Amino acid sequence: MAEAGNRETLSTDVVIVGAGPAGLAAAIRIKQRHPDIAVTVVEKSAEIGGHIVSGAVMDPCGLDALIPDWRLKGAPVGPDVFEDRLHVLTPKRAFAFPTALMPPQMKTHGGVILSLGDLCRWLGEQATGLGVDIFPMTAAVDVLTGPEGEVRGIITGDLGLDRQGNPKPGHAAGIALEARYTLIAEGARGSLAKALIAGFGLADGRSPQKYGLGLKEVWQIEAEKHQPGRVEHFLGFPLDNATSGGGFLYHADDRKVYLGLIVHLDYSDPTLSPFDEFQRFKTHPYVAALLEGGTRLSYGARAVTSGGLQSIPQLAFPGGALIGCSAGFMNAPRIKAIHNAILSGIGAADAVGEAIVAGRAHDRIESLERKVLDTGIEAELKPVRNVKPLWGRYGNRFGVLLSGIEMWTQAIFGSSPLGTLDHVKRDFEALKPISAVRPRAYPRADGRITFDRASSVFLANLSHDEDQPVHLRLTDPSVPVTRNLPVYGEPAPLYCPAGVYEMAEEGGAPVFRIHAANCVHCKTCDIKDPAQNITWVPPEGGSGPNYSGL
Repeated sequence: MAEAGNRETLSTDVVIVGAGPAGLAAAIRIKQRHPDIAVTVVEKSAEIGGHIVSGAVMDPCGLDALIPDWRLKGAPVGPDVFEDRLHVLTPKRAFAFPTALMPPQMKTHGGVILSLGDLCRWLGEQATGLGVDIFPMTAAVDVLTGPEGEVRGIITGDLGLDRQGNPKPGHAAGIALEARYTLIAEGARGSLAKALIAGFGLADGRSPQKYGLGLKEVWQIEAEKHQPGRVEHFLGFPLDNATSGGGFLYHADDRKVYLGLIVHLDYSDPTLSPFDEFQRFKTHPYVAALLEGGTRLSYGARAVTSGGLQSIPQLAFPGGALIGCSAGFMNAPRIKAIHNAILSGIGAADAVGEAIVAGRAHDRIESLERKVLDTGIEAELKPVRNVKPLWGRYGNRFGVLLSGIEMWTQAIFGSSPLGTLDHVKRDFEALKPISAVRPRAYPRADGRITFDRASSVFLANLSHDEDQPVHLRLTDPSVPVTRNLPVYGEPAPLYCPAGVYEMAEEGGAPVFRIHAANCVHCKTCDIKDPAQNITWVPPEGGSGPNYSGL
């Protein structure tokens, strides 16, 4: 948090950080109701949608509320879901879970399969058509604060700094963008949201936020295997009983399937690699048979929030609010968050619009949190609030069974004898010492169904100027070697899905290397590092992946 100093200062009414579904929904809603309010959106990716990763099967209720005629307006959605099945995998077999036994909270009626990146690009067009100013390639690196510590806007990052932070030819200094209210829609574990939550104590009295790492590939498969609108979710293999998460496989248009695995980051084994577990998932006979003869088109990875209702921080702070996955509205058992991100943007926009019309600015909008939760978010998340705590406490097998009973109890009786369970640990606190586990060994990639990190990151279309400040900052550069290595085997090269971190040797001594140009901005290191020694901050605007079709 900083003051403007000698930076150039521009002004707007509302500034929104992040052109994802929450940020764009908020921008659109404000302009729909208050055309004279100036709205500015900044987005760090080179183009809207370039950093977006999601499954994605969308519950359309959020888009219905924002743009009721979205189909007529040509929203880029794929096929309607005609079948949604859950499978339990053993290493060799796939057992379909009876649909009649599925808790109603896990079902999505009227779902559509889509690329969230494509949808965000379309939402951006709707927003600019209403007069919203959107600036891609613009990283918000700090919040602008006033004399009482209130938020008065954002500070954007410099362009054209070398690795040591010195200006290069063509250097352009960042600006201070003042606003009456600032909405933070960075997605899970955003750097500004992290600072604001800590600075204003927004998580005080709330359960710790929980996260998963979502890994996704887009494949084009043989026509005879393709069933547009078919949705499949998977529990079991390759994850063991102590590691929660699951796989998904969605049949989109044009012979494409969206394939992925979510690994919750409260796993305990420091030798586990979510990336390699994803590769193992694809070797299961049920999945491999579908992919055989197909072509891998895209790869991406992103952290997702999974803590549930009890982990949502206070949304409003003096001068703005958190929306979307910056706060964490994902329904973990459904693996659905897009609709709630949109709804959170709608609720926040209504509160901010009313405040501006009343002549207010830079204050805490006390009504905002209730407006957001009353959009339907609380009604959806409350009946599933104990699912993730049960997974974490009792493991994949017993925890899944208990969570099923819990959801049926909520569905039938409208309440739970468990009340509300808190999360016991933050994700990084779950790691065991390497001496307490049997180290895992993963097979080499075959280049046909399974792949290595380097070839996967290539498909993310990364763009990082090597000669810019490293955006993965170590509080103490000695910690990886002196603490993490002897205790945990330094897990960073394993939990990172992009090959950013490396334990190497120089002169017979271990050395920790950071290959920042490989970063896909998933934020896993910021979450999972056992010493909490790594801080992810935005690199130069326009850097990072440029996803297509994810």
